[in-house]
Amino acid sequence: MFKILVVEDDKNLRKLIVTCLRKNDYMPFEATNGEEALEVLDTTYIDLIISDIMMPKMDGYELTKTLREAHYNIPILLVTAKSAFEDKKEGFLLGADDYMVKPINIDEMILRIQVLLRRAKLTNEKKIQIDDFCLDYDQLLVTKKEKIYQLTQKEFYLLYKLLSTPNVIFTRQELIEEIWGLENESEFRTIDVHIKRIREKLQDVDNFEIATIRGIGYKGIVNSKG
Repeated sequence: MFKILVVEDDKNLRKLIVTCLRKNDYMPFEATNGEEALEVLDTTYIDLIISDIMMPKMDGYELTKTLREAHYNIPILLVTAKSAFEDKKEGFLLGADDYMVKPINIDEMILRIQVLLRRAKLTNEKKIQIDDFCLDYDQLLVTKKEKIYQLTQKEFYLLYKLLSTPNVIFTRQELIEEIWGLENESEFRTIDVHIKRIREKLQDVDNFEIATIRGIGYKGIVNSKG
C-alpha cells in the first residue's frame, strides 16, 4: 500500500483529501506545515507528497526545496490557490512534479497521483530503496537521507546484487562470476575482503545487513520499517 503525506494547514481540506486517499486504498499521513512534514519523513517512508504552498512556519516551496537539496526523490504534488504562471514556474523549478489549483477536483487528483507513482516506479527501476536508504545503479550512488557513502565500483555492484534479491544465498563463486566475470581468477577471499569493507563503510546504516552463510557465501537481509 502506497504511503502518501498530505501537508495542508486547512483542516477541512486536509481531512477531505485523507478520506479520499483511504477510499482509494492509499495510506495517508498528515502534517499542517513543512516542518511537521519533515518530522514525518524522519520516521516514515513516504511514496508521495501532496502539499499546499501557503502554510505557516515552512511553506510548500521551502519544503520542496529542502527535500530536493537533501536528495529526496519523492514525487511532490503542489496544491494551491495560486494560479499565476510565475507561481507554477517557481514550484517546478524548485523540484515539484505536478501542480493543481484550488478548488481541486478530487477525482482528478487521484488520477494525477496514479500517474506520478507510475512515473516514479519507472524512474526507480534501477534503484533499490529501503526506507530512507537508496542504491542508485546508474550513478553508483549510495545515500541515506542527505548522507552520501563512498563505495568502490565492485563494492557497489556486490551490495546491489545482494540487496536486489534479499534472502537469497549467493555462493562466493557466483558472486565472483557476477561481479568480476567468468574468466577472472580472483580468489574467494576477494569477496570476503569486499564484504568486510562494505560493512565498515556502512556500519551506521541499519536498513539492511549482510549475513555470512558459513562455508557457502552471503545473503542480504532487508530491515525495512515500512
